[in-house]
Amino acid sequence: MNQQFEAVQKLGKDSFDATVKAFEVASTGTNAIVVETTDYAKKSFQHSAATFETLVGVKSLGKAIEVQADYVKSAYEGFVAQSAKTRELYAKLAQDSFAPFGALYSATQSAVTPAKSTTRAK
Repeated sequence: MNQQFEAVQKLGKDSFDATVKAFEVASTGTNAIVVETTDYAKKSFQHSAATFETLVGVKSLGKAIEVQADYVKSAYEGFVAQSAKTRELYAKLAQDSFAPFGALYSATQSAVTPAKSTTRAK
């Protein structure tokens, strides 16, 4: 009976430790996503402002269309690249956040499995 109580206590402590670790990892991962998104927004704004300044100085409609087309193309390519980078950061965040619980699950399974086999043997 005492062993079972100690096992439950250890499981509770391990669960708490896994939760704390998951929150730490989630905080770090979320911070990385925020920094990356902020950098992208800043670069995007600077690119937009530079394109606007170029458009203000354009003398012909053909040149204005060319500048605008170049802007749209580069903005789209930048968005696609940023989306891929953000997707990778979110995938890593999810994987790293659930890793402590995977280890806890494995430990719990190994602790519970012998207990079941000895219970059935009686």
